[in-house]
Formats: sequence, C-alpha cells, structure tokens
Amino acid sequence: MWVALVLALLLVPALAPAQAVSDPTPLQYRSAEEEARFHSLAAELRCVQCQNQSLADSNAQIAHDLRREVLTLMQQGNSDAQIKQFLVERYGEFVLYRPAMDTRNSLLWFGPLVLVLGGAGVLVWVVRRRSRQVQPMGESEERW
Repeated sequence: MWVALVLALLLVPALAPAQAVSDPTPLQYRSAEEEARFHSLAAELRCVQCQNQSLADSNAQIAHDLRREVLTLMQQGNSDAQIKQFLVERYGEFVLYRPAMDTRNSLLWFGPLVLVLGGAGVLVWVVRRRSRQVQPMGESEERW
C-alpha cells in the first residue's frame, strides 16, 4: 500500500507540466524589412506577465503568443499604430513602454520635474534666509 502511494506521488509531477507547450516553429517573415519592423515593434511593447521585459526579450508563454499575434497582424496589413491600439484595448496601456501623455498620467510625466524645481526653490529660500541672519563680525571680536 505504501509503495503504491509513494509511486503515485512521484508520478504526479511528471503528469502535470508547469507550462503549456508552445508552438516550436519559428516565426516566418516575408522579408527583411518585415523582420526589422517586427523587432522594432516588439521592443516597444511590454510583456504583460514579466512586466519589466519587452515583448522581444521575454521568454514567457504569453510573450511567445503575443509575438505570433503581432506578426499575424502585421502580415494582415495593420500599421504599427493599429497593432498597438489592438494590444492596448486588450491588455491596457501598461503594454506600451512609452504610453501617450494625457491627463491621467501627466503626474508621472511632470511629477519628477515639479519635485526637483520645488526642492531647488526650498534650497534657495533656506540659503537666503540664513545669509540674512548671519551677523558680520565687529571690530572688537577676535579673528583667527
């Protein structure tokens, strides 16, 4: 009984692969220009699973599927803007490495600049205030 249980437990991991098997066939490009355009576009898109890798760099299964989808859309005659719009509608603006600037994300674009300018303003104010408080030494005071 125990031997059968141990064997069953040892065989379970072999029966449940961690990730689905992807299509092993490489992507087929029609021309060198199409391949260059594909690689350029894949570098501008973010993997939705890895989050800090581009679609071109990611080795996740969804990245493989999205690369195939992007190439299919390219071969159907869609422009880069149409492909990006398709992916944004499907996965959100997170999929773009360089999202368009609008009112929703203006703080992300201009926030660091506002913080730096505000810090510089506070620094100038503190230095001027302290320089007015320093009294010059009189003639009777010792000097080094």
